[in-house]
This record gives sequence, structure tokens and C-alpha cells, in this order.
Amino acid sequence: MASSTTEVRPLLAGGVDEQSESSNYGAISDRSASVERPKDENGLRKRQIGVFSAMFIIFNRIIGTGIFATPSMILSLSGSVGLSLIMWVIGALIAMAGMQVYIVWGTALPHNGGEKNYLEHLFPHPKRLITAMYAANAVLMAYAAGNAIVFAEYFLLSISPSSCHVTQALTKLTAALVLTFVLLLHGLHLPLGLRVQNALGVSKIIVLVGIVGTGVAAALGILRVEDGSTTRERPIDHNFGSWDRIWEGSRWGMSEFCLALYNVIWSYVGFSNANYALSEVHRPSRTLKLAGPLALICVTLLYLLANIAYLFGASKDEITGSGRLVAALLVRKVWGPQAERLLAVGVAMSAAGNVLSVSFSQARVNQALGQEGVLPFSKFWASTWPRNAPLTGLSLHWIVCILVIYFVPPGDGYNFVINVVSYPLAIINATISFGLIYLSLASHRQPTSIVPSAKAAVLFPALIFGLANVFLFLVPLIPPPDDAQPYVNLPYWTHALVGWSVFLLGGGWWFVTQRGNDL
Repeated sequence: MASSTTEVRPLLAGGVDEQSESSNYGAISDRSASVERPKDENGLRKRQIGVFSAMFIIFNRIIGTGIFATPSMILSLSGSVGLSLIMWVIGALIAMAGMQVYIVWGTALPHNGGEKNYLEHLFPHPKRLITAMYAANAVLMAYAAGNAIVFAEYFLLSISPSSCHVTQALTKLTAALVLTFVLLLHGLHLPLGLRVQNALGVSKIIVLVGIVGTGVAAALGILRVEDGSTTRERPIDHNFGSWDRIWEGSRWGMSEFCLALYNVIWSYVGFSNANYALSEVHRPSRTLKLAGPLALICVTLLYLLANIAYLFGASKDEITGSGRLVAALLVRKVWGPQAERLLAVGVAMSAAGNVLSVSFSQARVNQALGQEGVLPFSKFWASTWPRNAPLTGLSLHWIVCILVIYFVPPGDGYNFVINVVSYPLAIINATISFGLIYLSLASHRQPTSIVPSAKAAVLFPALIFGLANVFLFLVPLIPPPDDAQPYVNLPYWTHALVGWSVFLLGGGWWFVTQRGNDL
């Protein structure tokens, strides 16, 4: 693979004299090939991720706690049952378009690193500037911290139903312990880590199928009242009683739509997860084309059925008033308070699977950034010591997550984490989407182009995904109405400011450390 990709010249590269140097950088092959990768007993690169594992790498990353925590917010912002379900469908369509974009890029550049590779191919000059900007976002965002905290909360709830016995210090300690467990598992025994990850992916399916089944029971009128008896009251009649009721209260404002879409897309984030580990995927092009769509179709069906289940079991007002506990509300109303402990175990396992999957991919991004030499102590972060796994890359993400868990104050934290992670990702996704369109349209002028020539299967998904992400990073700059403010205490533009500032920080790091050598 390395020998072929070194001949690929980035389409946006400079003159002919620079071809040799820029091809190594844009194609992301020679540098990666020079770094030790997991090997089998014959000394060949070991590719141990097949379709099943790749599917669950994606599945585990997408399904964390979003489907259990965000439906109430999405319903509140949408205003109606019908519009909230449409938001989930729109999110699925955007994710499917994005999946196609990432399949094309992953097939063209089947290396560890994901978006880093694609941005470098699009912007080879100034050399490593785009890598440094991407690195700041990739390294400084504590992607696994949120679900580590959720795991801690639900795990402690499952063993101690009385919340008064659970202190903030104990919650933080539990979150730190699960992150440490993941660090050691993926860093010291990768095959076992993949098996645990796959098992937790199966458990997520079981939990979501259980929620769907609970919704069916609610639709049949099996609901409990305060004395523990059942009643034939059916919220389904209130939520779906007539066409007008389905659309009653719909909010069509741009700010509300954007905030609702942010929450939906947050629940779908992760469809590109396998792209971060393609150097370890068996037959990466075929695997990606199978695992990605299969995982996303499965997630979409489960998400829609789970939302319908919530609406079968609780009224619109009950759901919007439940905060991030809508799944607990449904289970309590159908099966009673004791069932909440069992649900808590299921949600905790779902969160743990997400932490495993996020850490798995983020370690490889950190490792790839170390291989590019843009991080402090890059050789250390690029190491595969001691068990041919990115233990040091995992450690870097572990450090960032621990800092966030222990030092970010409570308040607007959950919404801020969703928005501050989603905002820079929207900028990156828009860039690689329109970049893919450019490469595809210009491929007839470049015999060595890595992407297919202009075809609807490439252009249409890239256009849809690109425009959707432009919308997502422009609308937050517009002041929202008072009843659609994203935060209680923070200005509405906080996540946009942080997102752009992180990119600028990366640019500043490049200017200080590498500008003189890499212009």
C-alpha cells in the first residue's frame, strides 16, 4: 500500500518540483509506514478488525447515552411529536450522507487517522498547518469524559438507588476508574478489548430492544400508578390521537431547528469511527462499505423505535419535563420503580461501550498525530510500546478526560459538551465534503486522483452533508430567541468561540514550532 500511495500527488499541491515531498505528506503513507505497527508472527502488518468488529466499533461509538438523554430536549425544541420524529429522520439522512463521504475518503486513504488524512490531502501547504489545527481540536476535546461520567452516575445508581449516598467525589472517582480500565484494556490487550467492546455493543441492542418492548406494553395500556397497580390510561392517545395533535406546538424557528439538530447529530456522532483505525482493518474498503451502512441502518431503526416507545409511554409534557431521564420515566411508568435499577445497569453498560469505542479511535488519532510530528514529544505519542497497541495515544486522551472530569464546573456542562464537540466537527465535515466534490469534479485533470470521477453517488451525498454542516456552524452565530437559549449561564455563542479558538490555537502552535521548517 505504501509504495502505491507515494505516487499520489495531492490535487491542491504546489508546483512539480514539490511533488516528491508533498506526496508523502498528503497521501499519509510513508510516514505512517515507517512507524511500527502491530505485526503477526511472520512480521506482516496485523489486520485484526473484520466486518463484525468494525460494525461494533461504529455501533458502540454512535450509541452512548444520546438516545437515553437527548429525546426530551429534542421534543422540547421541536415543540411537537411529529416534528421531533422528523428531526430524527433528518439526522439519520445526514448521517447516511456523511457515511458515504467517509467511505469514499476511507477507501482512497485507508490509514489510521480519519479526518486528519483527508484534510492533509486537501491542504498540503503550508506543510502541517492543517494538521496542527486539527490536532488542537482532536487532542483537547475530551470525547470520552461525558460518557465516563454518565457511566459513573448510572453504575452508582444501580448499586445505591438513594442518590443522597452518592457524592460528587465518588462519581468523579468512578468515572476516572472506568477511563483507567479502558486505558489498560485497549493499551495492553487489544484483542480482549475488542471482544469486550463487541459484547457491550450487543448489550446496547438488548437495552434498546427492551425499551421498544416497554413502549409496546405502554401502548397496550400496561401503565402503573402511584399505588403500584396498573391503569388503562394510554399516552399514545394523547400523542398520536389525531393528525392535528401530532403537529400541535411545532416550532419552526431557525435557532430551535439548529439546536434540535445539534442534539440529534450528537446522537449519531460516530458513524466515521472505523475510519480512524483503517490500518488495522482487514480488507478496509470492503469492510467499511459493509460495516458502516449496516451499523447505521441498525442504529436508525432502533432510535426511531425508541422515540416512538417514549411517546407511547409518556405524554409530551412528561417527556419534556424528564430532562435526561426519559428512559427511566418510561420504565418506571410501565414496570415500576424497581425496574429502574435494571435500566441503570443497561445504560451504564451502554456508556461504558461508548467510552471503549471513543478511546479506541481517539488513541489512533493521537498516534497518527504523533507520527506527523506536530505534538510535543511526538515520538512518545506515536509509540506502540509495549504490546503493539497505542498505549501512549490512549494515555493522552485519558489525561485530557481526567482534567475535564475534575476541573470543569457543573451547570451548563452537558449541553456545552454536546455543542463544543459538534461545532468544530461541523467545520471539518463541511471542509472534507466540499473538498471531495472538488477532487471528484477535477479528477479528469488528474490521472492519479485518489477519488472517483464525478458521479451522483459521490457528489450528492457530499453536497447534502456539506450544506448541512455549513448550516450547523453558521446558525449558532445568530442570536436565538429567549425561549431557545442553549445555556442557562453562558452566552449563546460560547461553543462557537471555543471551537474557532481551538483551531486558532493549533495554528499558533504551528507558527511557533514548525513554520520556519515547513513553509
